[in-house]
Amino acid sequence: MMLRYALQTIRDRKGGFLGALLALMCAAALVTACGTLLETGLRGRIETERYAAAPLIVSADQNVHRTTVKHKGNGKTKVKHKAKPVAERAWLPAATADRIRNVDGVREVVPELTFLAVPVARSTGKPATSSTPSYGHSWASASLTPFVLTAGRPPVSAEDVVIDRSLAERTGLKPGDRLTVQSTGAPRPYRISGVAAPAHRGDLRQQTSLFFSGAEAARLSARPGQVTALGVVPAPGTDLDRLKRQVEQALGGTTAQVSTGDDRGPVEFLDAAGARIKLVSMGGAMGGTSLLVAILVVVGTFALSIQQRHRELALLRAIAATPRQVRRLLGREALVVGAVAGVLGSLAGLPLAGWLHSRFIDMGAIPPSLERTAGIFPVFAAVAVTLLGAWAAARISGRRIARIRPAEAMAESTVERERPAAVRIAAGLVLLAGGGALVAVLGSLRTEAASTPVTFLAVVVLATAVSLLGPLLVKVAAALLAGPLRPAGSGGTLATANIRGNSTRMAAVVTPLTLLIAMTCTVLFVQPTLGDAARAQAREGTRATWVLSSQGPGVPSAAAETVRRTQGVTAVTEVVRTTVRVGLEKFTAQGVTQAGLAHTWDPEVTSGSLAGFAARPGTAAISELAAEQLGLHAGSELKVHLGDGTPTTLTVAAVYTRGLGFGDLTLPHDLVARHMDNPLAATVLVAGDSDRSRLAAALQKFPGIAVLAPATADRLHADRQQQNAEVNYLAMGLVLAFTAIAVVNTLAMSVSERIREFAMLRLAGATRRQVLRMLRIEALSLLLIAAVVGTGIALAVLTAFSIGMTGSAAPTVLPSVYATVVGAAALLALVASTLPGRLALKVSPVEVATSRQ
Repeated sequence: MMLRYALQTIRDRKGGFLGALLALMCAAALVTACGTLLETGLRGRIETERYAAAPLIVSADQNVHRTTVKHKGNGKTKVKHKAKPVAERAWLPAATADRIRNVDGVREVVPELTFLAVPVARSTGKPATSSTPSYGHSWASASLTPFVLTAGRPPVSAEDVVIDRSLAERTGLKPGDRLTVQSTGAPRPYRISGVAAPAHRGDLRQQTSLFFSGAEAARLSARPGQVTALGVVPAPGTDLDRLKRQVEQALGGTTAQVSTGDDRGPVEFLDAAGARIKLVSMGGAMGGTSLLVAILVVVGTFALSIQQRHRELALLRAIAATPRQVRRLLGREALVVGAVAGVLGSLAGLPLAGWLHSRFIDMGAIPPSLERTAGIFPVFAAVAVTLLGAWAAARISGRRIARIRPAEAMAESTVERERPAAVRIAAGLVLLAGGGALVAVLGSLRTEAASTPVTFLAVVVLATAVSLLGPLLVKVAAALLAGPLRPAGSGGTLATANIRGNSTRMAAVVTPLTLLIAMTCTVLFVQPTLGDAARAQAREGTRATWVLSSQGPGVPSAAAETVRRTQGVTAVTEVVRTTVRVGLEKFTAQGVTQAGLAHTWDPEVTSGSLAGFAARPGTAAISELAAEQLGLHAGSELKVHLGDGTPTTLTVAAVYTRGLGFGDLTLPHDLVARHMDNPLAATVLVAGDSDRSRLAAALQKFPGIAVLAPATADRLHADRQQQNAEVNYLAMGLVLAFTAIAVVNTLAMSVSERIREFAMLRLAGATRRQVLRMLRIEALSLLLIAAVVGTGIALAVLTAFSIGMTGSAAPTVLPSVYATVVGAAALLALVASTLPGRLALKVSPVEVATSRQ
């Protein structure tokens, strides 16, 4: 019975439910997209390419481990084991192959070397490959794919290289041509001895492969006595699962890992394995923020929809409908709308997830080797969340109309209540206090990982407080606007009266506008605040006269050594960057040349001395933040796992303040570079009175290396930071788009239900132009309220973020960007109010006045 009434109500009031349907559809699409990204991070397949012909791969452990033993009072102990991945590839001792060669069922063990090898244009030094990474290997491991020659011969001397067919087709190279390769040392020309391609399959899609002779590959890898992995080829008829167990037994006592099937992909593509963690984090953050925003928007939309039906529901109460029946009716309506919206929205969310995945790949946030997983769980989750959200929103929004006496309900259907319910005001004040507490906590957080989720949570909590306190806020704002709007004539007077007399309805419009402005400003200004502070520290701490930068994978040490011998140069500092782990905590680190460091670098040391770090190889300098987190000081012992997981112990020689500009840890260059996949310098700092032309002449045999002024290098660094920030903008852009849709949706619902009010104004003598002018003044007044409140929220949150992260209470706010945000919100508000208003005014006022309400 109640379901039939609900369906009849939806059929009769399609326009009123359309807004709720649209809001729920957008919420379902967002939840599906974020859930798909999350599922891809958890279960996404990473298909192997290089190891396709090796059913079993032995590799080094790519994690740092920590085991803690906790003794309980009842004599029991609790053992907890944790592991975290390292940033660079961990290598195996080459002698590991001897342990498994004689295992029963093993036909062959093929050592693999994978190292940086980028073909570059001889004239410009730019990579000759496309966006895919390029790696070098020994020709002896070509059978792991397997690669076979399609032209030429294998590499037999140190001058030979075999290129893959894909590279040959893109560049037009053939056997006998010369090719310059930038590997771990100085760029070197090679003679192309052959072209190879995978047998029985197409070209590798995710990488470019170059093959060298065994001796040359070992020299270029710069890892004597070590291998990247071991490919195990089983004898015919061998059971792979049994062989895996036997190999694991043979490797007992070592940290080597054995992988088969799809587990080989993460061994080959370390960046894809790391991207899984990033995608889980990104999908979770997007999903959580989207869910909070969706709850706020959907509840507001249902509240407005139910408010527009106040008279209808009051009549139901007056003809003896019980509170339970009204609640059940609203619940059934919400479930029907939620079911339709959940199905349609989740179906729309699947292509949205595919688009997001492809955009993240294009931006370099995740590698293409991580395949998207399109499972049913995100779809079911989206439908379930939509149903639950719709039902809860309807029950919350209809709580008062179902609870109050019928006579009181009839009275409120005609005239809005003087002030909101005490419970609503109390809840709003509690959330306001909670938002203030989050802002206070944000001011004490000093890491980006900790502060970012709190930043957006604070915005949503404060916006929710605005939604609850909105009617009071709108009444106060209407009183303040009465004077400024008086010169606008009758339109201004009517707009002020409408805003004051319909504060609840107007508050439903102010809330999404406030959220849109606050969230957009926060998203757009968080990264510039952090980036500007980091660049300012780097700029103030760089004493170098010139900076060397490469258009290729980096600046080789040979180039830095050449510059050192150039007349007028007093110091050259090579800088490599990676991440390391202290315990299980991850820290950004840079490796710097210690000799002459004081001439090129000033991190603003507060304890210890930079000279002490520069003079001793077994030392480190750390930022104040890292020192505080780790409880260290000058003279303390620092135990670090380097980029590839190699443990080392250093002595803290200096503590500095400019950690944003130079990273948490500064270590000796050679120590860090030896344990990186790409040991080439990211930048080289040059001090002295040598001019640019002299340095450029010295670097002629190193194409692609530019001599830049520090200011120019700073701008390039800013451009790279902007590219990284674009990922965050895209991730949060969907949430902002949803909020913008909610703004349009709410305004359109609010205006479209005022057709009787417009008719009465027309009958009282107002022209269509005057009514539309009133609507525009209303929209701009509500925008002004939302802009003031939203800007206040964003400014409070950004200031707290800036205090915590940079130590300064001055966040970076770009006036032109801010003006664009407010201008876009104004355009949305005007369009979403004027267009429905024009449609409503097309109906004859007499026809509306005499129609059944």
